[in-house]
Amino acid sequence: MANNIILDIRNEIFKHFIKFLLKNITFIKLINKKQTNKPTTMKKIALLLFLLNSAFLFAQKEVSGLVKDKTGNPLPGVNIVEKGTSNGVSTDFEGSFRIKVKEGATLVFSYVGFTTVEKVATGDKMNVTLSENDGQVLNDVVVVGSRNAKRTVVNSAVPIDVINVKDVTTQSGKIEINQLLQYVAPSFNANKQSGSDGADHVDPASLRGMGPDQTLVLINGKRRHQSSLINLFGTRGRGNTGTDLNAIPAASIKRIEILRDGASAQYGSDAIAGVINIVTNDNVDELTGSVTYGVFNTHAKGEFLPGTPNTKGFRLDQNGNGNSYGKDQDFDGGSVRVAANYGTGIGSKGGYVNVTGEFLSKNKTLRPAYDFRKGFGDAEMTGVNLFANLAIPISEKTEFYAFGGSNFRDTDAYAFTRNDGERVVESVYPGGYTPRITSKINDNSIAAGIRTESSGGWKFDLSNTFGKNKFQYDIKGTINASLEEKSPHEFDAGGHSLLQNTTNFDISKNYGDVLKGLNIAFGAEFRVEQFEIFAGEEGSYATYDTNGKPITDPTTQSAPTVPNPDYDPTDPESSPTIPRPGGSQGFPGYSPANEVNKDRTNFSLYTDAELDVTEAWMVSGALRFENYSDFGSTLNGKLASRLKLTDHINARGSISTGFRAPSLAQIYYNLRFTNFNASGATEVLLAPNDSPVTRAFGIQKLNEEKAVNASLGFTASFGDFTATVDGYYIQVKDRIVLTGYFDASSLNLGVSEAQFFVNGVDTSTHGLDLVFSWKKNFDFGQFGATLVGNINDMKIDKVKNGTLDESIFFGKREKAFLLASAPDNKFSLNLTYAKNKFDAGLAFTRFSKVVLVDYADEDDVYNPRLITDLTVGYQFTKSLKLTLGSNNLFNVYPTKQDEQGNTEAGGYWDAVQMGFSGAYYYARLGFNF
Repeated sequence: MANNIILDIRNEIFKHFIKFLLKNITFIKLINKKQTNKPTTMKKIALLLFLLNSAFLFAQKEVSGLVKDKTGNPLPGVNIVEKGTSNGVSTDFEGSFRIKVKEGATLVFSYVGFTTVEKVATGDKMNVTLSENDGQVLNDVVVVGSRNAKRTVVNSAVPIDVINVKDVTTQSGKIEINQLLQYVAPSFNANKQSGSDGADHVDPASLRGMGPDQTLVLINGKRRHQSSLINLFGTRGRGNTGTDLNAIPAASIKRIEILRDGASAQYGSDAIAGVINIVTNDNVDELTGSVTYGVFNTHAKGEFLPGTPNTKGFRLDQNGNGNSYGKDQDFDGGSVRVAANYGTGIGSKGGYVNVTGEFLSKNKTLRPAYDFRKGFGDAEMTGVNLFANLAIPISEKTEFYAFGGSNFRDTDAYAFTRNDGERVVESVYPGGYTPRITSKINDNSIAAGIRTESSGGWKFDLSNTFGKNKFQYDIKGTINASLEEKSPHEFDAGGHSLLQNTTNFDISKNYGDVLKGLNIAFGAEFRVEQFEIFAGEEGSYATYDTNGKPITDPTTQSAPTVPNPDYDPTDPESSPTIPRPGGSQGFPGYSPANEVNKDRTNFSLYTDAELDVTEAWMVSGALRFENYSDFGSTLNGKLASRLKLTDHINARGSISTGFRAPSLAQIYYNLRFTNFNASGATEVLLAPNDSPVTRAFGIQKLNEEKAVNASLGFTASFGDFTATVDGYYIQVKDRIVLTGYFDASSLNLGVSEAQFFVNGVDTSTHGLDLVFSWKKNFDFGQFGATLVGNINDMKIDKVKNGTLDESIFFGKREKAFLLASAPDNKFSLNLTYAKNKFDAGLAFTRFSKVVLVDYADEDDVYNPRLITDLTVGYQFTKSLKLTLGSNNLFNVYPTKQDEQGNTEAGGYWDAVQMGFSGAYYYARLGFNF
């Protein structure tokens, strides 16, 4: 009876899931070989999938255990398949696995370089030991950092984290990839922003204290396109572009591999800090997913604004656009996340298609802000994520593969409150208003390729990867002050997009009879990039005269005026009135003068080799040549080695050169905007790098960043305990940064200040990454403990200001933003316990002190904070699990700053690692059928 009820529930969920996919995913047609145009084709496919799914038997049991080598080292990434089916899983970083199988099933354990083992699942616990076998190679194992199919995390020459995303997402309340990695990867940092324009909508993230654009992101080993957004204000990665990890649904991810080492010689531009490789799901005959709901506690610590209802929390009245308070609430930022993943086999030779759908809706949070800035908190967001991964065997050794996805987000964030007279039309917004920057973000990608192996053992992989990110701004609750009462309150402000298309051809071969094994690889890559800025509607950027006509001739047309509060009758240059500014307040629209459509190409050749000189000693090297159509060529190399000191301890190290090409956005981005601080507002021109204005200030053409990386580390494994300790040094010359504001009032540009992208500083970074992990099974349950930590020290070696004033070119404030991207340290202790149907997790994360410089040129010191996360889960049935928990359980906030409102975002706090929204409580219902 119970199985029938579960079957009915499962079928109903799957039926609605298929309807959802049919409306939104066109690439599922790839599985229809005939590509028929009959309107019933997709319905037949859906029916076939439904029938296959419904036929799945529920006479199952769950088996868990550990897989190790003969020395006791855990083996991550071991393939475990229920014999005679396509039901399978992989072991995690500690060698653990968990799989549901039929009664009496035989499990097949296969791993690169090890003998395959078959074992009958007689109980619910199973520990397996694999023996090495140099003759065995599995084609589908991917480990970033090496093109040797036999290389594993345990014996790699560089530090690699392998994060089992399913385990992390079921034991944490984090619902976005950036926040997940923030708490499990030692040197990964990301945080939410407020009042930072586009950065409120796409979280900037960094690795080892480098910029967001100095970490390369791969999907299934293929280069991922970046976001078209460039961070401008007080954000981590100020002046950088980056990859939007949150555009990838967590439910589609099997594991994340983080290579914490410079890898430009292997993978090309952007890999100065390392590489993040996201490996997507390939499981079949399993419907998994979850429904999560969570809220934030509004009881922020510290003093609230005078006049707010009480200290229980308060609301801005969104209909009043921040001009009035609504009903106060105990909780805000409510979020709902619904995710589902399903895979089905294709043919009888191991083909599959795996599809993920995810829906996320999140409300704003509102936290204490100073009088001149009422709107401060996390942005509102509604998003839909779709992703698919498929492989179809063509012959015994040839396979076609494809993967890709589509992400859409509709966001809504606070801009700075307008309280000054020239930007406020009292008859429209009495007392001021808080404009809102909303955006529509579309992120699409598709990769396809063919991989094969010749009779001589040569492996070939030809692929093409396309990606595009489009970011469009709509400004709401705003006004074009020069139109006064006639102004609309909403504008299409235009936006930007980035397109990237990459073609790869990779070749490799392993020679098992050369010493203890030689792997060689080489290949070529051709990439096309295109950056575009498109204009918004006229009212979003134009200034209008008193007759409501756009001002084209300032000598004959004048904008409406208001009294000048700073008028000095004794000063002949002081005017009793000042003009009302044009453009949409909160974010001025892009005008036709801002429009850009630029592209470039890149061609690269690479080769690398790995040689196991003895069973204990491995050496590797890589060399890569790249040529960019817009700035020239680079040549980078890398040497790495691993030495097995004992059966349980390895030493490893590497040295490499690296580079990062200036992004098209850094070269061509331009905008006229309003900069707000406690002293008021000024109009600023961010000039493109190739403009006459830029050259007039002595700013040179952008060139690539150049880096030197070195690392030395140790790994140890003793039974249930593993440890890695890796020190690193990263020197970056000609780092691209955003300058301060130069006086431009004498240039007749219509602005008072100008700002530029420059190869402005040289930096050096020393650091240490630590990962200690222990897991053990007892009769009374399974315990686990993991300590991850990062110690980091970045120094600015040189500011390349030439003859320009250093305090303006890259002053104290700008230096503080850069150094804050590399916090001194971060430590996380994660404790887990599981027994039968119950599991629990307790995590402690300590963030170090961060120092920023505010608008008054004073230090804003954020003292260290300890954040506690708690989660408990109960498996009610084999298919349903309920999890309850809290992130930041004790509602800890950053250090409250002064009362003058000089912080970058205008709230009581800046955007720092731990966030500023307080405690988050959640409940999740997970299902697995």
